[in-house]
Amino acid sequence: MTEQEIDDLVDNALFHKRNVSEILVEMKDTSELMIDLAYSALLTNSKEIAEEVQELEGSMDNLRYEIEAMLLLSARTPDDAADLSGILHVVVAAENISNAAAEIADVVLRGVGDHPIYKKMLGEAEEQIVKTKVVSESELTGRSLGELRVSSKTGCYVRAIKRGSAWIYDPGKDTKIFEGDVLVASGSESAVDTLIDLSKGRKKMDNI
Repeated sequence: MTEQEIDDLVDNALFHKRNVSEILVEMKDTSELMIDLAYSALLTNSKEIAEEVQELEGSMDNLRYEIEAMLLLSARTPDDAADLSGILHVVVAAENISNAAAEIADVVLRGVGDHPIYKKMLGEAEEQIVKTKVVSESELTGRSLGELRVSSKTGCYVRAIKRGSAWIYDPGKDTKIFEGDVLVASGSESAVDTLIDLSKGRKKMDNI
């Protein structure tokens, strides 16, 4: 990252007045999602999902620069620096998790994710992770998760929604789904298949 890019991140953090706690929560959510997606990419040998993990790693790098800049600006005395060092340890640990996820995804991107040993390791997992894009014909479009009762009707838990380049982590019942949203959800194989069919407009809520 260039010096100008780092300056831009600091300016952005100050402009939006984000606090350290908010950034730490985003780092936690991002690293957790990366692990889920990385194992899903390995299980399904999906280069598309693996590339999503690599993209999220870039986001984690940006978050680390942002929080480090804020911590440096907050340290006025040696005692302040000592107090903030513990937060830096958490930041480094979260990034280490994301780096590990990226390494798992890299196995898929290098074309060795279809090795039988990976299928043996992950093939019996009860919970699947799916990534699916919502089309305009889908009944999900324009409605909230609570209104649709996605979890109870499909058996799938929507962990995150990608809207453009932004992520919505742990969406709630009032979160609406729009055309073009990418849903990341977990559930049994049949549950995630149902959600995919709904998102693609191949199935209606009344028929599940």
